[in-house]
Amino acid sequence: MNNTQLDNISSQSLLDKIIKLAFEKKAEGIITLDLRGLSAISDYYIICHGNSEPQVKAIADNIRKGTINKPQHIEGYENKKWILLDYFEIIVHVFDKKDREYYEIERIWADAPKKELTHEKS
Repeated sequence: MNNTQLDNISSQSLLDKIIKLAFEKKAEGIITLDLRGLSAISDYYIICHGNSEPQVKAIADNIRKGTINKPQHIEGYENKKWILLDYFEIIVHVFDKKDREYYEIERIWADAPKKELTHEKS
């Protein structure tokens, strides 16, 4: 196996783990965007939301504490409206529902393959 294949397995494993951890805290509207070949920033975005500031914090905390890989950068943790967890190859956006509707960052990457997830399919 070459390094690219190993990186893809590692990224997919982390992606799956993050999604599972988000579902554990009842995150809603979970989607993944595959940015490979579209962006040098990251390979994947995971976007989800909670319905309150405590839930947004709980989702972000569960992801942060539940992964072996620790985020290299965290933004927005203080205000709990839009928390970004940067794992380099994966960037997680945990929004408050109203802020997610306002910013609609999914539209920025409209060309990216999108996967909508529900708890039943995960």
